[in-house]
Amino acid sequence: MRSPVSINSRIERGVERLWYGTSRFTVLLLPFAWVYRLIVFARRAAYRVGGLRSTRCSVPVIVVGNITVGGSGKTPLVAWLVRYLAEAGMRPGIVSRGYRGSAGRNPVIVTTDSNVGMVGDEPLLLARRTGAPVCVSADRVAAVQHLLNESDVNVVVADDGLQHYRLQRDLEFIVIDGQRVFGNGWMLPAGPLRESTARLAEADLVFSNGQAEGVQSFVFELLPGRAHALTGARERDLGQFSGECVWAVAGIGNPERFYELLRSYGIDIEPVAVGDHGIIDLERLIARHDRPILMTEKDAVKYSAVSVTDAWWVPVEANLSSAAEAAVGERIRTMEAAVLKPSCAESE
Repeated sequence: MRSPVSINSRIERGVERLWYGTSRFTVLLLPFAWVYRLIVFARRAAYRVGGLRSTRCSVPVIVVGNITVGGSGKTPLVAWLVRYLAEAGMRPGIVSRGYRGSAGRNPVIVTTDSNVGMVGDEPLLLARRTGAPVCVSADRVAAVQHLLNESDVNVVVADDGLQHYRLQRDLEFIVIDGQRVFGNGWMLPAGPLRESTARLAEADLVFSNGQAEGVQSFVFELLPGRAHALTGARERDLGQFSGECVWAVAGIGNPERFYELLRSYGIDIEPVAVGDHGIIDLERLIARHDRPILMTEKDAVKYSAVSVTDAWWVPVEANLSSAAEAAVGERIRTMEAAVLKPSCAESE
């Protein structure tokens, strides 16, 4: 029986073959990639020389992002960073785009019971995982200002805002996928790069989810926890699924990482490709074949209202080396202190 595949997932698979494999169609897209590269360069230059205005906030802003399209393990690293800041005695908050959420440019505070369709899956996951104030908006500056107005945060972590140059930042952390790295090395649309790889040298720190060949970075790994039932308070060790055949649901940028994780525990998986941020009817899956469903934590926030007894989500934690933690601590200690009255102001 063929695994369920959404239209979005089919498109993403086709694009991945183009970006992370070898395809003769790449050459047809190179002129567009050169134009895109020129636009990116000109836009950033305009911010640097003041042709486009940027906004500095009165609290430190840490941007965590990537230079490629797709998953890199950024969200678990953001969660780790927020906890680190809180343990250091700071009051962190998070701003995010809220990808595929309906909030648009209107700033919306995310709570643990927010509508995922409005705020997006990653911000809702971060709100539930960290307990920190979270605000979503396509306008990151408006999101920060709203967060400052509605909470007492004294440091802001901008999730996936690396290319949002209107928001000035005190620190930049870039995250890359150690497996896929930069694909074919071309910029959009011929390849997965949003910016040139030269951008890495400008970041305060570069992190790699797994070892990235040829890239100087701090390597971290994602460690899985116990599987949690989608309904109820039940938990199971992943090893208890060994030898079972399960539906593996992964609406993330690089689902193969999740599949490999499950296989490493001896689990026989039937992949369910839904595309990044995608959703599927779990009850229809069970109707096709009554077997357990294992999904990522990012997927689980989209199915809170679904009553499927044998569905489980697997949390992952970013595990950093002591050297990486020390580097983060050193950078944070150099950040400018938050002012007493938080606000944002445009630069001239």
